[in-house]
Amino acid sequence: MSPEELIGRALAARGNAYIPYSRYAVGAALLAANGQVYTGCNVENASYGLTICAERVAVFAAVCAGERKGWQALAVVTADGSPPCGACRQVLAEFAADGLTIYLAQPDGRYAVHTLGELLPHAFRLES
Repeated sequence: MSPEELIGRALAARGNAYIPYSRYAVGAALLAANGQVYTGCNVENASYGLTICAERVAVFAAVCAGERKGWQALAVVTADGSPPCGACRQVLAEFAADGLTIYLAQPDGRYAVHTLGELLPHAFRLES
């Protein structure tokens, strides 16, 4: 799947964001090893601590479907191309390698390419 196609899936998910407080919509699309795409949007709550980010929605959807390894890429679409928050980066590090490709995109299609390792150097990981 091309970066533009994955970004398009994230942009579509962004349209479903529930954002009555921040008005800051985020969409995410995670490309799994088997080619399946798992999407998410941010869902806010009046009790702000219960809000969930789009990236974690996509990750949790993949995990619920049994996809836990070999992820290929994540696209995130925000108004300004912002990266995932620290909590989302750490959740990604639980399942993905430092080399996971992350596309940070804007609604007009412009995007930057990073890896998880660039966005979260020295991720916390428990050794088994």
